Amino acid sequence: MPQKLSAAARRRKAARDKAYAMTPARRAKKADAQRRRRKAGSAAKGKDWDHKDNRWETPKANRGNHGQGTKKEGKRNYKIKKR
Repeated sequence: MPQKLSAAARRRKAARDKAYAMTPARRAKKADAQRRRRKAGSAAKGKDWDHKDNRWETPKANRGNHGQGTKKEGKRNYKIKKR
């Protein structure tokens, strides 16, 4: 369900989201997931790579720290392969 934002708020949110998506940690996660997806082929179809559990999960299961909420998640829990 999309948020109901004014045009100005929508632009500010887009800028914030873009800035967050381009941080080094997010870029590393995206690159890692792309490499894994290319390697996995059809096994990854319709699934997302969970950097914490190191396995393919449905997008629904790969949200909110498996029911624990996002406050308990920390950067040290994520495993990203360095190239």
